Amino acid sequence: MSRITSWHADPSVPRFTPPPGAVDAHCHVFGPMAEFPFSAKAKYLPEDAGPEMLFALRDRLGFARNVIVQASCHGTDNAATLNAIAKSEGRARGVAVVDPAISDAELERLHDGGIRGVRFNFLKRLVDDAPKDKFLEVARRIQPLGWHVVVYFEADILAELRPFLDAIPTLLVIDHMGRPDVAQGAHGPDMQAFRALLDSRPDIWTKVTCPDRLDAKGPPWDDFAAAVAPLVADYPDRVLWGTDWPHPNMQDAIPDDGALVDMIPRIAPTPALQHKLLVGNPMRLYWPEAC
Repeated sequence: MSRITSWHADPSVPRFTPPPGAVDAHCHVFGPMAEFPFSAKAKYLPEDAGPEMLFALRDRLGFARNVIVQASCHGTDNAATLNAIAKSEGRARGVAVVDPAISDAELERLHDGGIRGVRFNFLKRLVDDAPKDKFLEVARRIQPLGWHVVVYFEADILAELRPFLDAIPTLLVIDHMGRPDVAQGAHGPDMQAFRALLDSRPDIWTKVTCPDRLDAKGPPWDDFAAAVAPLVADYPDRVLWGTDWPHPNMQDAIPDDGALVDMIPRIAPTPALQHKLLVGNPMRLYWPEAC
């Protein structure tokens, strides 16, 4: 398997200036492979994209903090994510991927290392097995730590997943809105089904992220803006935003991170919405002790 690069070598400086304290609440690190090898089960093999690169991008884009989500290429070995958090000088927290057989002592170690959530991935092209019953047991075990669950899935399996999602006992964050077809618009069937999920309980949040993944027409991602802005307006206290850097598996359509940041005022047009999306909401979830 040849190594791939999926991130922009020279992203633009965004026109939009994030508010002070803004959090990039969905990003990843890859390796460095010499220190943190990739999983033998990895479906892709990226070039190194370590913490120094991530923090340089953070500063270039005008953000203050990062939430680093364990990338599937590292499997359930969270060492690379923990390493990045340790190097952040308190400016990063993380979301882990864990083996369901993980010990309570290891969960405590992850918590001490800055992990505040666990991710369950249902994308068949990225993972071989997603055992719902074992995932629910993990969700119950992380409750005493105050963690939340992050779930990644595509819109066509939302109905199938509803009983599983309903059974999760913690606060729940949905990655990339469950990947709706944004070409359907704000009131299309995918977004309506997703709104029904959000309306089913008040502790379901979502990441209004990845126009580069969800808008097939490409930049300037007008379909994404039109479909997602009403969602942010209607659920302002339950939305998060992130770059998704270094954009796993996007090597054929590498986005400009500066342009991604410039999407923010199109989906959150007021300073109040921008502050909730970028500061208030992620701080409540990942740095509650600072709120």
